[in-house]
Amino acid sequence: MKTYKVVTVRKSDAERVMNEMAAQGWEVVSVTYWTYWTIRLIITFVRTA
Repeated sequence: MKTYKVVTVRKSDAERVMNEMAAQGWEVVSVTYWTYWTIRLIITFVRTA
């Protein structure tokens, strides 16, 4: 079974968050660039449970 998680982060925090999630067994599925008031990245992760 797969578990998904969606995280919204500032561009400057993206690498740190992706590395932290990878250490917990999560893999990046997609990254979406979002600009509404501020610049954010929406990162979708997946992990097989």
